[in-house]
Amino acid sequence: MRHLKAGRRLGVTTAHRKAMMRNMVTSILETGQVTTTLARAKEVRRPLEKMITFAKRGDLHARRMTLRFVKSKLAMANLFDDLAGRYADRPGGYCRIIKLATTRAGDASDMAIVQLIGSERDVLTDLKDAKKKPKPAKKSSKTLERLAPR
Repeated sequence: MRHLKAGRRLGVTTAHRKAMMRNMVTSILETGQVTTTLARAKEVRRPLEKMITFAKRGDLHARRMTLRFVKSKLAMANLFDDLAGRYADRPGGYCRIIKLATTRAGDASDMAIVQLIGSERDVLTDLKDAKKKPKPAKKSSKTLERLAPR
């Protein structure tokens, strides 16, 4: 039994799993999104959000803790310069998982896209902002007077 055992094993060894998570987090921080299996997408959410929370703190200890996990200078620059400011007032939920309709050809595994909210490739945020535009004003009083019976 695996009671109270958090996290998925993903069918790989511990070292492979840690390396895979580090590589996926680095790729997401560099490019803004990555396509992977649904199980891996749900697992990578946790360390990714942790790195962005460290970046929001912004002190030296947070940089060192992040550098233990992220090994790319480009990813570190994006994280501390761009993303920390973008998510400064957001309490959490920095990434979005979009389940794809297609499955992987080899083993029919469910596929998903993990993307940072507000990145260049994020189309959904733009669609949501377009829906929030103010609606046109209601009919004026002159129109209501013409419609009212006399």
